[in-house]
Amino acid sequence: MLGWFADEADPDAGLLAFRRISDSLGQTHWYLRMLRDEGSAAERLAHVLARSRYAADLLIRAPESVAILGDVEGSTPRSRDALLATMRAATRRKSTTDDAMIAARVVRRLELFRIAVADLTGQLDLAGVGAALSDLTCATLESALEIATLRVEQETGQKLGTRLLVVGMGSLGGGEMGYGSDADVMFVHRPDDGVDETEAQKQATLVFQELRRLLGVAGPDPQLVIDPDLRPEGKRGPMVRSLGAFAAYYEHWSLTWEAQALLRAAPVAGDVDLGRAFCDLINPIRWPHGGVPVHAIREIRMLKARMESERLPRGADPKTHFKLGLGGLSDVEWTVQLVQLRHGYEIEELRTTGTLAALGAAGRAGLIPSADVTTMAQAWNFASSLRNASVLWRGRPVDALPSDLRDADGIGRIVGREAGAGEELAEAYRRLARRARAAVDLNFYESK
Repeated sequence: MLGWFADEADPDAGLLAFRRISDSLGQTHWYLRMLRDEGSAAERLAHVLARSRYAADLLIRAPESVAILGDVEGSTPRSRDALLATMRAATRRKSTTDDAMIAARVVRRLELFRIAVADLTGQLDLAGVGAALSDLTCATLESALEIATLRVEQETGQKLGTRLLVVGMGSLGGGEMGYGSDADVMFVHRPDDGVDETEAQKQATLVFQELRRLLGVAGPDPQLVIDPDLRPEGKRGPMVRSLGAFAAYYEHWSLTWEAQALLRAAPVAGDVDLGRAFCDLINPIRWPHGGVPVHAIREIRMLKARMESERLPRGADPKTHFKLGLGGLSDVEWTVQLVQLRHGYEIEELRTTGTLAALGAAGRAGLIPSADVTTMAQAWNFASSLRNASVLWRGRPVDALPSDLRDADGIGRIVGREAGAGEELAEAYRRLARRARAAVDLNFYESK
């Protein structure tokens, strides 16, 4: 195993993590037998620990999770339904709602490790990682919603009189989450027949507040940050609205940025029928008949330009920032979303929440030149891969290419680069981002 550790960018960290795990499991009969008899398990363990601080931290928190490395199917991500079934089985055995949420989060921690191992060993591509992380987040939100509902019903002594829905936004709604992604959401409810609207609003607010509390408590897994700021009126608006209140708002006061945000909205937890009704409500808003007017297009472009000058963190290099930099994720996503707002009503293939799916549809419809589609897809994939690899390598979210060559080497190895290719990695990203920005200038700003 020493040779396998030495092959990676940080063998010392890998060896230290291995020692800590072995100290915890050294007296467990199956652990040493697995390392002895399952040669591939020992090799995978060494490479994973020395390649990823994120995976090592997950394993140190729960050393028994190493057992999945000895299972042929152990690193295959589980479906959303399978995860939810496991969470429900785990939570039913707990006597308090807080303990039930911890049990669900233990399941989440194991699945995060499973996904990380599959990613680090090349068994999952970027799309597979995004889908697996999104499914896991959906299952976690569904479980948290059930637990929070039970808690409120127990405390109030009455059954809930309203249907509840969590709508995923951003990367969650698009099924493209990364290891460091927040869960962008909106909270919706619909009162049952005969239930007072004010009372239903109060109940729904209590449940969603409890959901956020349960997920915000320090637990066995990395925190799942719930961000409801894409709701109507943003931070100033009520955290929870009824379906009727959403309808009234979108009819009278909806702004252009809110229609744009809805392009990636998808029900992720809660009442299925309410989810369908919410989609029926927002579809004419995100794919407006005839497309968005000229003044709205101008507004979107001005907002994007303002973001580029104001939202980039102080001191950040616009050439290397994954999300907000030139040719980065935001550039590609806004270009795609403008096409969807303009043509989604007439081209059904554009009515998707996934960035790359919509980009491909725009190319096939002749709305974006095929060469620009290829360039922007490559840039989006590269930035997303580097962003994920940065979290895996350092154990925390990183938003830009590292200046330290050792970090660049570690990140580069995770995305398939040769050892010692840190400088080449940075130059490759800058080169691709420049080309992507040129495509954005042409297709978003319509400037040459």
